[in-house]
Amino acid sequence: MLKRGDGSSLVVDRLNDQASGECAPVTCFYFDFAARDEQFATNVLGSLLRQMVSGTGGILEEIRGTLREQKESTGGRRPQLVDIVKMLQLITSSQRTYICIDALDECTAAQRFRLFDSLKAILEKSPSARLFVTGRPHIRDEIETRLHGRVASVSVGPTSDDITSFLRARLSGDETPDAMDANLEAEILKKIQENIAEMWVEKIMLIIPSHTIR
Repeated sequence: MLKRGDGSSLVVDRLNDQASGECAPVTCFYFDFAARDEQFATNVLGSLLRQMVSGTGGILEEIRGTLREQKESTGGRRPQLVDIVKMLQLITSSQRTYICIDALDECTAAQRFRLFDSLKAILEKSPSARLFVTGRPHIRDEIETRLHGRVASVSVGPTSDDITSFLRARLSGDETPDAMDANLEAEILKKIQENIAEMWVEKIMLIIPSHTIR
């Protein structure tokens, strides 16, 4: 199931605005740690394929033929990963396509490797495709190794001023303002600022143009 991820929602919205009126599908998938055992590479790419097909205004004849052949050869079984990859290659090779994946680090390692291999195969056939990924910093080396391409990354994290502004806004909405004086508010801000570094996990945004894949 798709859901909005804070790490990439603004990027997806911006891409949708930019691609408005163009034949440039913007697809996205948001990983959820709670559902990680259900989010296989086949499900992820199948979701992206469905979004791309709906964005083209209809199923391409080649895709229809691939699905028909696959159904006949497997007795109606759902498309396998290799079939989905071929269909994604077909679509992305003919038009600019944006693929956005949020919280990739919440995907299991085994499925993440299968997803990397599939994305690499898609990007190699699609010079106009662009891949945007968010995740915790430890997966950067993994992405560079599996995709063999340059990665432009941006660290995303709150500053001290961001945290203070957010807390003050929440405290100002307290329905019992008389229960807090200036000293208590200052103490709350101090304690949270001291502990926020341990709670916050930095994320990075990774932009991988397909022409960098070797």
